[in-house]
Amino acid sequence: MRNINYRFHRKIEVDCGKYKFNFGKRTYIMGILNVTPDSFSDGGDFYDVDKAIEHAKLMVEEGADIIDIGAESTRPGSDEVSAEEEMKRLRPVLERLVAEIGVPISVDTYKASVAEEALKIGVHMINDVWGMQRDKNMAKVIAKYNVPIVAMHNQNGTEYRKDIMDEICDFFRKTEKLAMEAGVDRDKIILDPGIGFGKTPEQNMIVMSRLGELNDLGYPILLGTSRKSMIGKILDLPPKERVEGTLATTVMGITQGVDIVRIHDVKENVRTAKVTDAIVRSENCWIK
Repeated sequence: MRNINYRFHRKIEVDCGKYKFNFGKRTYIMGILNVTPDSFSDGGDFYDVDKAIEHAKLMVEEGADIIDIGAESTRPGSDEVSAEEEMKRLRPVLERLVAEIGVPISVDTYKASVAEEALKIGVHMINDVWGMQRDKNMAKVIAKYNVPIVAMHNQNGTEYRKDIMDEICDFFRKTEKLAMEAGVDRDKIILDPGIGFGKTPEQNMIVMSRLGELNDLGYPILLGTSRKSMIGKILDLPPKERVEGTLATTVMGITQGVDIVRIHDVKENVRTAKVTDAIVRSENCWIK
């Protein structure tokens, strides 16, 4: 048998408010809650506050460890919304969820002002699809509140001057520099390779096949592939019929060192992650 030295599943404890992540012990499931009218997969489904709360609670019942709430669609071609409109959508949902569910709440935003308002309400972490590089005040907000930050790779266009993984790692080194200069706790940074962002479906597949290379950066890794166009291109299916394809990427991610998977279909991914964890995190597993 070949031995793949990914150097992954490091034991890292990360404080998240009153919660704690024990990365390396198991895979964490982040459930997606879009309070938008136009997200690619479930736009409008949970735009109503009561429906959003109900769905968040269902995801927790099904095993979600984190709920990630977004109020601005980041699908290709979507219109930007103002910080005021974003908070208008977020506030009523956040105020209830912080009080009513017992898992960490993450807010998906690249705007520092939105992140700060959400943190004042009591959310526990921020998920920035521009890796703290779009709004240079984001790192200062993260340092001020000392919360975990998911920093995703992103770029305008799909042109890469050199090897794609080298460029993604260069992007993360720039994020790391910004974070350290702002005083962000290194242990609070989580990296996301940005599947579906600034990449063609073919480039997404290359990144998926080489996720293990990100482990050399020394940070926990989040993977967000749920229902995305890469899977649609392979299966020729609409977003809500891409569950099995998503599960395949969840398995691939865990076997290459991913610590969190961000998904729509919680129950199925919880079960998939449990089985995969039982195998690849075993002391007897040959993939180490």
